[in-house]
Amino acid sequence: MASAGSDGDVVVLELIDPAAFEDELLAREDLASISTSDIDSWNLDLILLSPAIKILAARSRLVEQSAYFRSLFCGSFSESRLTQVSIQWNFEGFLTFLQFIHGSQLYITSNDFLQILETSLYFGVERLLVECESWFHKMTYAKGQQLPLNLVIEVWNFGLEHGVGFVPELCKGYLARNFAWITSWSSFPDIPYDLLHSCIEHPLLTLDSERQLCEALINWISTNRTSWKGSSSNYHFNILKKVKICLLPLEFIAGLGRDLSQLDVEGSCTILDLLKDCSSSIHRAVEGDELDDLRIRVTEYTEKIVLSGCIHITAASILLALFSSDLEMTSKKRIMHAFTEADSGRMNNNVRLEKPLRLFTFSNVREVDISKCPKLHIVATIKCLALAFPSLSILRASHCSQFKNEDLYFLIQNIPKLTEADISVDVSPLLPAKVYVVSTNIEEYRVSNTSSYAMLEDKSLFSVARPTLENPIMSNISKLTLEGRRDITDVDLLKISALCGSLSYLNIKGCTAVTDMGISTLVSKCLKIQSLFLSYTSFGRNSIEVLCSDCLLIQKFTEVDDHKYSKTIAYRLQQLHIDGCKGVDRDSLSQLMCCSYMLKELILRETAINDDALYNFSGSFLESLDVSETLVSLEALSLVIRRNPDIRCLKATGCTNLNQCVVDNLALTSYNDTRNHFFEVTRHCILEEMAFGWGFSSLSVEELLHLNCLRGITIGLGASPGHHMLNALPKICPMLQSVILIFQVISDSILRSIGESLKNLRVLHLCCCLGDLTSFNFTARMHLLRILRLERVTPWMTNEDLSVLTKNCPLVLEFSLTGCKLLDSASQKIIADGWPGLTFIHLEECGQITSSGVSSLFNCKAIEDLLLRHNGKGIGRKFIHDATCSLPLLRKLALDLCDACDGGFDSPQHAERCFLSVVMISRCKSQKCAFESLAVGSCRSVHKDTIVLEWNCKEARTSVVKERI
Repeated sequence: MASAGSDGDVVVLELIDPAAFEDELLAREDLASISTSDIDSWNLDLILLSPAIKILAARSRLVEQSAYFRSLFCGSFSESRLTQVSIQWNFEGFLTFLQFIHGSQLYITSNDFLQILETSLYFGVERLLVECESWFHKMTYAKGQQLPLNLVIEVWNFGLEHGVGFVPELCKGYLARNFAWITSWSSFPDIPYDLLHSCIEHPLLTLDSERQLCEALINWISTNRTSWKGSSSNYHFNILKKVKICLLPLEFIAGLGRDLSQLDVEGSCTILDLLKDCSSSIHRAVEGDELDDLRIRVTEYTEKIVLSGCIHITAASILLALFSSDLEMTSKKRIMHAFTEADSGRMNNNVRLEKPLRLFTFSNVREVDISKCPKLHIVATIKCLALAFPSLSILRASHCSQFKNEDLYFLIQNIPKLTEADISVDVSPLLPAKVYVVSTNIEEYRVSNTSSYAMLEDKSLFSVARPTLENPIMSNISKLTLEGRRDITDVDLLKISALCGSLSYLNIKGCTAVTDMGISTLVSKCLKIQSLFLSYTSFGRNSIEVLCSDCLLIQKFTEVDDHKYSKTIAYRLQQLHIDGCKGVDRDSLSQLMCCSYMLKELILRETAINDDALYNFSGSFLESLDVSETLVSLEALSLVIRRNPDIRCLKATGCTNLNQCVVDNLALTSYNDTRNHFFEVTRHCILEEMAFGWGFSSLSVEELLHLNCLRGITIGLGASPGHHMLNALPKICPMLQSVILIFQVISDSILRSIGESLKNLRVLHLCCCLGDLTSFNFTARMHLLRILRLERVTPWMTNEDLSVLTKNCPLVLEFSLTGCKLLDSASQKIIADGWPGLTFIHLEECGQITSSGVSSLFNCKAIEDLLLRHNGKGIGRKFIHDATCSLPLLRKLALDLCDACDGGFDSPQHAERCFLSVVMISRCKSQKCAFESLAVGSCRSVHKDTIVLEWNCKEARTSVVKERI
């Protein structure tokens, strides 16, 4: 062993692992011997294999660098003269300490930081402690999430226990800045209360939304409450007071559990009060300089802001986040006055600000979600977003009916970095492919003489410019969602194609005002398009010809391969949804299938696709295929699936040819042949979602094993899975989250098996199912169930059964019940008390639920879709007005004149409808029953027609259709 220095300066350190030290059989020959004089050549991997290490070190270097060795070797006691010292410590930590004091480069990682920190403290190495602080500071302030949450918790606990000064501030600052990320960690509930409390009070607390904070705290409380004793639980519940209730979505507050009922009541009242007069609340907050409760949490680290469902949020609310602390009160009042005037619809064109304002901007914000915010004035909001978030690239504004198509161009002009925009609304029920319209009356709204684009004239802050086709400003938008917008026309598509040359994703599902020619024109100009969602539009032959023409060759597109159709747009499409497009004939579909090669998602539901067209599809990248309600056969479907082994979602309900029994008009296909074809379908791919009807036959347990990855299954009309398969399904497919059974024979044992075995079940839909069902089948607890629809399967249901159902399925958000004639008006309260957070309620032919009116259901404040038909003649004439006042999120309402106690319903005016976009009122007529005598009572009520009232940003439309929708 090499010398470490002069004889008087040498000390032998016998390093022993604390665990090995307890072993009395530790032999001296097991010790590894090393010297600090050749520290650069240490083979640590080999050294660490030894249970003990003998180290020859320089006493002076140890004394100089370590307070521990300084006190040991420089004292007046006898041990100071020892030439050999035994040390029990972690090998890696101590060797790192020796390497560091002898000049070796220090490399700290998240795995050994705590070990090195503890070593530096125990041995009193000041320089090493400084290095630890420097590394931890660097990592906690580095961009992104560099440290795992469990390490931060360990460091926090260690720092408090050992009084490490730099730890608390760095830990709570790191968690505050990365809070949106740490909430997703399973170790989040392990955060100590003091650290969590400090983190929430930190000025740099960074969230996606206030809801995210509230959900995280509820999760933390729920996980830790079992360990609390005495009154400490109330102490920990106080942390919820840090949540800004006025920034929570109403639907979220309405769905809070019974343990949080106080927060539920307080939150609902706060939001409803704000909804009545938000402007006054903001003015009072500004004048009293009490903006904290109303101010959106935005910091320099914020990347995403979600305000979806905050129905009281206005443009003025967003602007509050931009006020600097030293902004003069006069300026604050002027700005807020201008924006609250805009929010209320009273434009002020004479607002001028005396000097440039010092407002905050947040350059890291990339995404903003203002969906379901009906109080926002769109133009004022766009100006706020442009001012506050100069790097904004994604805007989600779905279900904002006040968003006009011309606002889209204003958005493009003012937010040049925007790459993705979603301004979708609910798809109209009046789809040409679905209904026959008898008559229509359109009434346009009266437009104010004051243009919203000239609202605020101060050039330094609110300059406005609008793009024109003559002088277009090119947009960076690549993804555009316009789903359901009936105000979008061919002219708008032409403007979009002129402004958005980089468009790769377009969703115009249900945009019935656009024509096939308009779609084809847009496609011919947007050559980078890869995703087209054209469901229930006029998409047809013209558009297909453009998709299948050599557009890329004409435009000198360079990225093409040698495939026959590689120069077509269709070849490069990855997503194509054309379900319900009746303007496409079989020949055009065959042409489209020939050219389509790279498709991953293909939705052909309710189209003219047949076997010949499907055989032409040569792609091999499909992950999702829907041919429901078409004429394809199981043989053609099997061929496509064999070529596409990556298919995860397969839907083929309503395909009667899947069960065809004639082959070449000569020989009959046997039951086993059909069964074998379906077995081929399931064998060639790992399905995660499946929907079948005709052609789906009983499979053996061995054949079912190929479906063990299913997360969603729909078994519809025409399917005959067999009792044994439905019984075995939960065991074979334990990952199922959605089960939909339509026109099937089921039993109590099947439903109990589904409820008890499927622990992740989120959706249960039973429609027109036969079988000997009783109330016992709903006694199983389904804690995660979100959607429950029971349509004509539980005619025996009573109020008691309904009460049991609400207790066993506490988290249901969507509830549909049909054909339960034993229910009465008390059922309303059972539903409202059991599921206060419901967003969807459909009740039809359910006894006398509405015979005494509708009041209890109004306690479900988050309802967005409400259907009440044939439930008792007790609904008043002003019900629609009362519903919009009591249910601020209500968008869809369906009623029946049979339930009107005053002969009809008053239609709301445009200003009174709030968020409401569609009202459907069915009408019945008397018809003699052919199977009964002509005596009194032989007539029955049958459907006559449906009156549909629709409102959008420009007009009110009243239509009469034959169908019952």
